Amino acid sequence: MTEKKGNLSLPSSAQVIQSLIDIGHTEHPYSVEDFFKKPNQSHYKLSRDGSWFSYLAPYERRMNIFIENPQTKEVTQLTHETKRGISDYAWANENTIIYIKDDGGDENFKLYGVDVNTKELKDYTPFENVRIDIIDILNEEPDFIIIGMNKNDARLFEPYRLQLSTLELTQLADNKNLVEPISSWMTDHDGKIRLATKVVNGVEQVLMYRKNETDDFKEVLKTNFKEGVSPLFFHFDDPTKIFVSSNLNRDKSVITSFDLEKGEETGEIIFEHPDVDVSGLSYSKLKKELTLISYTTDKRNYHFLSKEREDVQKFLNSQFPNKEVVIVSLDKTETKSLVRTYSDRSLGAYYYFDIVNRKIELLSEVSPWIDENDMCPMESISYQSRDGLTINGYLTLPANKEAKNLPLVVNPHGGPWVRDNWGYNPEVQLMASRGFAVLQVNYRGSTGYGRDFWEKSFKKWGTTMQDDITDGVNWLIENGTVDANKVAIYGASYGGYATLAGVAFTPDLYACAINYVGVSNLLTFMQTIPPYWEPYLEMMHEMVGNPATEAEDMKKRSPVYSTDKIKTPLYVVQGANDPRVNIDESDQIVENLRNRGVNVPYLVKYDEGHGFRNEENQFEFYKSMIGFLAKYIG
Repeated sequence: MTEKKGNLSLPSSAQVIQSLIDIGHTEHPYSVEDFFKKPNQSHYKLSRDGSWFSYLAPYERRMNIFIENPQTKEVTQLTHETKRGISDYAWANENTIIYIKDDGGDENFKLYGVDVNTKELKDYTPFENVRIDIIDILNEEPDFIIIGMNKNDARLFEPYRLQLSTLELTQLADNKNLVEPISSWMTDHDGKIRLATKVVNGVEQVLMYRKNETDDFKEVLKTNFKEGVSPLFFHFDDPTKIFVSSNLNRDKSVITSFDLEKGEETGEIIFEHPDVDVSGLSYSKLKKELTLISYTTDKRNYHFLSKEREDVQKFLNSQFPNKEVVIVSLDKTETKSLVRTYSDRSLGAYYYFDIVNRKIELLSEVSPWIDENDMCPMESISYQSRDGLTINGYLTLPANKEAKNLPLVVNPHGGPWVRDNWGYNPEVQLMASRGFAVLQVNYRGSTGYGRDFWEKSFKKWGTTMQDDITDGVNWLIENGTVDANKVAIYGASYGGYATLAGVAFTPDLYACAINYVGVSNLLTFMQTIPPYWEPYLEMMHEMVGNPATEAEDMKKRSPVYSTDKIKTPLYVVQGANDPRVNIDESDQIVENLRNRGVNVPYLVKYDEGHGFRNEENQFEFYKSMIGFLAKYIG
């Protein structure tokens, strides 16, 4: 345990946190563990030939890979990770599963593989402080995959061809120009890298294309980062055209085609929606045809491009009314599949679905110990901000209580350039089960609502972005749903920043606050970003602020410089290995408040990063969080 970082949490905080756990301990049909213990089985996938089901399941409280023979029902455990659970995995071929895992939350994900027959493990990227991502799993070359890796320079990723049987790595391209780094690579349907996107001066993006891998890339389209085309995949019959999600010369992104030789859209809009961006386009690998477009308003929606796929979805919807039903895995014949159900009150279940014969078989409920009838519905809401914007979000009310003068927990999402969605959220359901209403706000800057709504967040951390959250609270107070004296705010990452901004800039609004891995100082935050964010620093300056030229404004928007205004009880939670929001962000706010004589509970975990993943740490945090809320607004 270091004395340089996070030592502010010891020893008094441990006693305070235990007292919060004691306060929060009440008899209830559902314990904290029920909401956060690892699921029985999740992340089901089919092998390409359909001969195996694979899934993640807990082993010694960490998620590991298991396979099951659909015919014999025999289950085999393939991995035995005990320090850190597996983050994600995939079938590379019929005999090999690849997976990624970091160390203690540092997000330096390494790539491993396991043979499903011999259970032999391989470390494909045995390098220190290196992060990988998977570019393409080559279906037609089962012994090869393409990965991205920042092995040569921590700030830049380059593509490598990896032979799984021999562990041989072949670098496919260089990425050495920090002024114009390549940010992404994309293969065609044959697994050849033929598209790349580079960032110029941190704020412009350039789409580059080549006819084949022996040619040099040529520039096709240069735009400011605020607009452009997001490549989805190549056309099936014309290698000079790609399908894209594009907001060129428009506010909302649409699905269209792009001509790489001409450097322009083809003119045909495949689908658009008046209220939200559209980016999800799916296709059949077997038939080489487009199947459906997915987009999100308050819930997930589909626009079908294939009658066959539409009929499949109609059948699934008929079998699971009032649920979202998603095909999550297909075999190579596209006749066998795995589907998962979703709702706002359940983590759902996985099913084997014989598409041809329309037969469905339950594989596993994700959290069978939770009865969805005991959970609380998440309702879509909208209201007007003080400057006239429509703000969308979700409100979850506790069961068996009149929707009047309720205690409220405002839960702003992280990002901030993502959005909240309808669906099961264990944090929300835990709080609602303890009698709290929960408000989730898609404040300005939340993605999916168009370019203008997104851009309105630039350099507005702590000002109009925060106003959107404040306006949502006041809306609920004014309509009588919420007790003005019993409002808490809790968030993680940017949501943690919004929590701190809420108690620093609107100190009379909240009765208590919980900051989880949140930014407290915009100046130091910009100085401690991960190295692979550095090529986008100018973009971040435009979106958040430039310390070299806007230090005073950034200080005004940094809660750490307004701790004298904070009078709300505050609880701070941090992972010591967080690469995105350095632990110094939490140390600063805690130290400033403690120097003023304010006793701030501070929970630090030294085996965690940007949020807690280990089960025992989650249990401790959420038990103490419920105690903290009960103490001040319960």
